[in-house]
Amino acid sequence: MREKMGMNWVVLLYSYAVLALLFTKAAEAKIMTTTPHGFPSSIIIQPAAEQQHDQQLSLSDKESNQIYYKEKFFTQILDHFNYNPQSYHTFQQRYLINDEYWGGPTTNSPIFVYTGNEGRIDWFAQNTGFMFETAPRFNALLVFIEHRYYGKSVPFGGNKETAYANSSTLGYLSSAQALADYAAVILDLKNNLTAADSPVVVFGGSYGGMLAAWLRLKYPHVAIGALASSAPILNFDNITSSFTFNNIITQDFRSESENCYKVIKRSWQEIEETAAKPGGLEILRKSFKICKNYMSTDYLEGWLGTAYTYTAMTDYPTPTNFLNPMPAYPVKQMCKAIDDPKSGNNTFEKLYAAASIYYNYTGNAKCFNLIDRSDPHGIRPGWNWQACTEMILLTDGNTEDSIFPASNYSYNDRLQYCKSNYDIDPRPTWIPTEFGARHIHRVLKRFGSNIIFFNGLRDPWSGGGVLKDISKSVVAIVAKEGAHHVDLRFSTREDPEWLREVRKREVHIISNWLSQYYHTLADFS
Repeated sequence: MREKMGMNWVVLLYSYAVLALLFTKAAEAKIMTTTPHGFPSSIIIQPAAEQQHDQQLSLSDKESNQIYYKEKFFTQILDHFNYNPQSYHTFQQRYLINDEYWGGPTTNSPIFVYTGNEGRIDWFAQNTGFMFETAPRFNALLVFIEHRYYGKSVPFGGNKETAYANSSTLGYLSSAQALADYAAVILDLKNNLTAADSPVVVFGGSYGGMLAAWLRLKYPHVAIGALASSAPILNFDNITSSFTFNNIITQDFRSESENCYKVIKRSWQEIEETAAKPGGLEILRKSFKICKNYMSTDYLEGWLGTAYTYTAMTDYPTPTNFLNPMPAYPVKQMCKAIDDPKSGNNTFEKLYAAASIYYNYTGNAKCFNLIDRSDPHGIRPGWNWQACTEMILLTDGNTEDSIFPASNYSYNDRLQYCKSNYDIDPRPTWIPTEFGARHIHRVLKRFGSNIIFFNGLRDPWSGGGVLKDISKSVVAIVAKEGAHHVDLRFSTREDPEWLREVRKREVHIISNWLSQYYHTLADFS
């Protein structure tokens, strides 16, 4: 049995609505499976065409989670931390702004900022309903800042071929540079709006949630608080076990059905045995309706593993079109398909039905392309680099009870990939060094404040999240039935009561932050 199956694989159909980032070799698969992408969505809207800088974009109406924003650009410095001539080069960094609800600078109305993830910022704006639904209550200005090297915020004149060419040009892509970007944009925007006293609250989900928390810690003069949803800031340097991620996926499926768990667990060996037979690959291809252009056991296993991983991650209580169109409680639906007596003892028929919950819930797909390398949100080039430098998130270990074959995390696989592709060595200890992670409860209790860490325990990334309150103002909100940053999604009439209560509590905490800020502001007036 192949030990490569630590797999959050990558067919990264973590396109958060279709990031089909299919790996070309096993090592790349291992690297990319570490991605902590994430963003909430109850709708996915196709990206608008190229817009003028200040053109208003209207994306839907109120009843269908419509949002609007203006697209703007900020002239950003290439390197915030050095003073050589190259450092002073600039690029155009995109941000989106919505002033529909803003009370303006005369009332010091707040500014809510989304700290962009690894992808196009319009994609994240379209999928962050919580901010749009909360803004009217606080008369808040909404700003979504795009992460450098993603979307339209590409250095070197916007030339992606140059920007992604090698380690010399990619070397300016890091979380620290991104945070400095955000601080610069926020302060410049406040100055231009004559809103120096308007408080800023930052929001983010997954990697964006990590950035939100880190911005609050690194730039407390810029943001008075942060909502960090599903932010696995403890998933580094063996602080969290490498077995935790897949253990949670295993528990998600096992909690629905013991038979479902057992069928998936034993299926890997059956796939391997079938592939080894004469004509075995063709049997597998037909069983799973794989397109005729390419077939391999490794890719098929990765395709299945991706479906289980991302279905567990986005096990939302309402129908979504987030990564792909899926029903409410998709893990339960997968297990229903596997447990369906109509499929008898045909394991492959059961797995195909389960995988179709993730890949083909609409029923429109006629076959599945295992080597689809589409990247509609522009994640791959930048994230491949980040996963080779500082984003060394540990997710690839499997215990004997895992839904995937038992395996240990292998740092050497990542090292070889990064040396081969970029001629660099990863720095697995840098993030904990730069931002802190070890003994975080003891450390942040001494100096941190005003951070909400939300985690849903059905989300495999929750194992690397902050799950206990650190202080009265650094709080953990944990939802037993929650999935990946479900709190940031647009609300629906079908939302369960626990989710409504999570959002109410977040709003209440943010309200207290703002009240304290205005009280302090009055004291110094």
